[in-house]
Amino acid sequence: MAIRQSDAEWRGNLAQGKGTMRLGSGAFEGAYSFPSRFENGTGTNPEELIAAAHAGCFSMALSAGLSKAGHTPTRVHTTARVHLDKVGEGFAITRIELDCDAEIPGIDDATFQQQADGAKKNCPVSKALAGTEISLTAKLL
Repeated sequence: MAIRQSDAEWRGNLAQGKGTMRLGSGAFEGAYSFPSRFENGTGTNPEELIAAAHAGCFSMALSAGLSKAGHTPTRVHTTARVHLDKVGEGFAITRIELDCDAEIPGIDDATFQQQADGAKKNCPVSKALAGTEISLTAKLL
């Protein structure tokens, strides 16, 4: 199967240092810093990239499950919010909120909710982040 890689470089101390992160595919390269991670500074951060990965993975997993069950989605849109909080002397990702809305012709809400819950439990990113509380709000449009 596929092996993916990305890389990051950090220069300097934590508070004043700066870094860059680059996806192995070259599709994204961005700066990150203490302010972009722990405040509201310009640039990206690891949690934002985890959120993008989780939203993308969940959307694909839901689409796959729906299609396998005979319900081809027109559109699946997911927002992931990754919470980085102070825990003890350090920081931790304490929870992830997935918020999904989807357009799927000919499906009832109960079936949609079942498929969405299955995607939340079984997408590879959810499995990798299993030690973190993951919540889901799924809305059928």
